[in-house]
Amino acid sequence: MEANAEPLRKFGARILVRGGQFENPEGTSRMRNGIIEFPSYQAALDCWKSPEYQQTIKLRQPVSTLDLVIIEGYDGPQPG
Repeated sequence: MEANAEPLRKFGARILVRGGQFENPEGTSRMRNGIIEFPSYQAALDCWKSPEYQQTIKLRQPVSTLDLVIIEGYDGPQPG
């Protein structure tokens, strides 16, 4: 997490979920999950492609497995 701090800060990321209790009633999941919000879809892509983040990948790969999805946000109607 420390290695991620600088690239995440640089691209305006905000950690919304990191670990914590969860249920997985359908599909599959990892033991630990996280959601990181970026100011835009492009900012998330730029962060992942940045040299700083690519360095963190090299640190992480020998010790963990990650499923990463970059997905555009939704600002439409919400259930009421």
